[in-house]
This record gives sequence, structure tokens and C-alpha cells, in this order.
Amino acid sequence: MTATAARRTAPTAFVPALHWTTEALVALFELPFNDLLFRAQQVHRQNHEPNAVQLSTLLSIKTGGCSEDCGYCSQSARHGEVQREALLELDDVVAAARAAKDKGATRFCMGAAWRGPKDKDLDRVSDMIGAVKALGLETCVTLGMLKDGQAERLKAAGLDYYNHNLDTAPEFYGQVITTHAQSERFDTLGQVREAGIKVCCGGIVGMGETRRARAALLAELANMSPPPESVPINQLVPMPGTPLENAPPLDPFEFVRTIAVARISMPGSMVRLSAGRQEMSDELQALCFLAGANSIFYGDKLLTAGNPEADRDEALFARLGLKAA
Repeated sequence: MTATAARRTAPTAFVPALHWTTEALVALFELPFNDLLFRAQQVHRQNHEPNAVQLSTLLSIKTGGCSEDCGYCSQSARHGEVQREALLELDDVVAAARAAKDKGATRFCMGAAWRGPKDKDLDRVSDMIGAVKALGLETCVTLGMLKDGQAERLKAAGLDYYNHNLDTAPEFYGQVITTHAQSERFDTLGQVREAGIKVCCGGIVGMGETRRARAALLAELANMSPPPESVPINQLVPMPGTPLENAPPLDPFEFVRTIAVARISMPGSMVRLSAGRQEMSDELQALCFLAGANSIFYGDKLLTAGNPEADRDEALFARLGLKAA
């Protein structure tokens, strides 16, 4: 048996260890709101500086034309709402990264709308990683599903984090995505971890899933060994032309509960407020920070969705006594 075949048949580090059951996390969700936030804040203070928030900026380096059918994504060629664009030039990426650093970001994330990168594209992305890292920023990419050897190439280029979300619970996954199975995402995550790259992995809530499905997603994440270093929690931004464009909005308190349960079940991870912040009030974001969120995407755009302006975030941090980290 080849080494590649052995890796595909043997359990990877990302097979859930079942330390957290879905039922246990549902029980956390069902606590009185104040009790849940109190417990989450205790866990947060035991593991993190209580008033520090890490700032990341996300740039779409290749937009539109993805072959997958993810029901939330306007970049899918099947939905046809976002025009296909070519991979950005290196100078444009470096300029965006320099501007992000000047605004206070410490991590620069680059996303490409691919099922997975071709080797020739990976050469150019590797150049981007090296150039961004030379600016003194942490580097992160989200490129889709990786083939054998590609994670090692990204590691050699200096990549710090690879983002590949589980999106939702196993039982709900097929209602959102049909062109690949969630198990394929675990395969990529296993390759990333084996290459020595840190993992950024979370999900999207508000797609019509039940509370139990939200708990099941968090259980999958928490039972990775180790859990992801970064856990982005995205609130669905309904995009015109996508199958989920008319999804009913998630109750704001339920979103805060999701943040709190993520913090309790993954005490050492950075829990990031990601997509959906533009629609959140300052008060809702403050509750999320109280519940244990300690990272945000910072800037005016997340791939194709809007994001609060940096000036608004700076004003909010000043009001709350938070500091960028």
C-alpha cells in the first residue's frame, strides 16, 4: 500500500473523538441566557486575555466561477450572481495586505473560489503567501479541497493557517451542499494538520438548521484532536440568487448562545465573529464578546459580502474598552 493510500484509509487526527456529545452541547444551549454567558465568560478569562480581540482581514484573490453548489454562496457558477474574475496579481495582494496591516490587522486571509487549486495556481498563491508574510503578517488561505502534496507546498511557502469550514452538521449538510460530502472536508483538514499548518475551521448558522444541528456542528469541531486554533462562526448573509436567499433570520440571542457554546467547548481556540457582522448592532456584538468571541474579520468586505467599516470597529472597541491583539 502506498503512503497516500494508507493515509486515506487510516483515521486522521481530525476524526471526532466524541469528548463532547451533541446532547451535552444542547444542554448548554438550553441554559438560562445569563447562566450560559457567565459560564462562557469564566472559561474565556481562564484561557484568554479578557479584553483583547485579534483582527484578521480577508481578501478575495479569485472571485466567482466555483463549480460547487453551496447553497449560501453567490460565487457558485450554478447560481450565476457573481461574475468570474481572474486570480489577482501579486502587487494588488501585497497592497491590500499592507493597507490591512496599517489598519491594525495581524492576520491576512486570502480566499479563492475554487473546488480546489490547480498546481499552477498554487505556485502563484505561494508567492502571495511569501510576500504577505514578509510584511510581518500571519498568513491564511482558503482554497477549497487540497490534493496530495499541496498542503506541504503551502507549508513550505510559509503558510500559518488554512481555512476550511465544516459549514454545518453532518445531518444537515446534504440540504446545503450536494456536489461533495463533508467527509471530503475532513480529508483536506487531515492533510493540513499533517503538514504542520494551523487549522481555521468553523461553520455557518442561520441556514434553517435546528438548534440540535448547531450543537452537532460544534461537537464536530470541539472533538477534533486538537480543536481548530481558529473557529469562525458565520451568520448567514442571504445572497440574491442563491437557494438560501430567503432563509429566515436567526434569533440574535441564539447566535450569542452559539458563540458561548463554542467558547465553552473549545476553550483554547480563537472564536471569530465572521460573516454577518454588518447586520449586527453594536449591542449584539458586545454580547458576542461577552460570550467569548475574541477575533473578528476587519475591513469593508468579506469575499462578496459586506463587513463593518474599520472606523466603526475602532469606535466600538473604544466604547467597550477592547484592544486589538
